[in-house]
Amino acid sequence: MRRRLDQLVAHPSAVLLAAQLLQVLAWPFLGGSRIGGALLGVIGMLAVGSAVLAVRRTPVVSRVVFLLGGPAMVLTLLEPLFPTSDPVVLVSGLLHAPFYFYVSYAMLRYLFHDEEVTTDEYFATGAAFTVVAWGFAYVFAAIQVVWPSSFSNAGGFDHTWFELLYLSFSTLTSVGLSDIVAVGAQARSVLMVEMMVGVFYVAMVVARMVGLTMMRRR
Repeated sequence: MRRRLDQLVAHPSAVLLAAQLLQVLAWPFLGGSRIGGALLGVIGMLAVGSAVLAVRRTPVVSRVVFLLGGPAMVLTLLEPLFPTSDPVVLVSGLLHAPFYFYVSYAMLRYLFHDEEVTTDEYFATGAAFTVVAWGFAYVFAAIQVVWPSSFSNAGGFDHTWFELLYLSFSTLTSVGLSDIVAVGAQARSVLMVEMMVGVFYVAMVVARMVGLTMMRRR
C-alpha cells in the first residue's frame, strides 16, 4: 500500500490525467444532477491544483492557483445550482478559463525546465493538453452567454458545458468530429485560436519530448 502511494506522489501528472479522463467518462452519468455535476467539478479542480503545485511548487504559482482556483471552485458549486443563470455561468467561465490556462502554462514550464525526460513528464504532456481543452470549453461557455446563438447543431443553439468540452477536444485535436459548429464571428475567432494552439502544441511539446528521448538513447 505504501509503495502505491509513493508511486502516486512521484507521478502527480499521471494522477491529474487519470482524474480528467475519469471525469469525462463519469460526466454523462453524474453531470445530469446538480450534486453530481458540482462533485465532478470540485474533484477535477482539486486534481488540477494538486498536480500543478506538485510539479511547480513556487510562491508565484501557489498564489495564482489559490487566487484563481478558490473563487473558481466556489462558482463550480454554484453553477449546478443555478444552471440557467447567465451571470453565474459567465463569471464561472471568466474565472475557470484563466485558471486552466495558467495551469497549462505551469505544466509546460515543468516540461521544459531541464534536458531530462522523466516518466511523469510523459504524463504531463497529456495532462497539459487536456487542461487546455478545459480552458477553451469555459471560454466557449462565456461566449455563449455574451453572444447567444454562437454555437449551433441540430438540437439548437443552447449547449451544455459538456457539449462545449466535446467541441473543444475535437477542435484542439483537429479531428473535426464535433456535431457543434461555430456560427458567430466571436466564436469562430476563438475556435481558430484553439486550432493554432493544438497545432503548435504538437509541434513544440511532442517534438521536443521525442527529440530528448532519442538524445538520451544515443
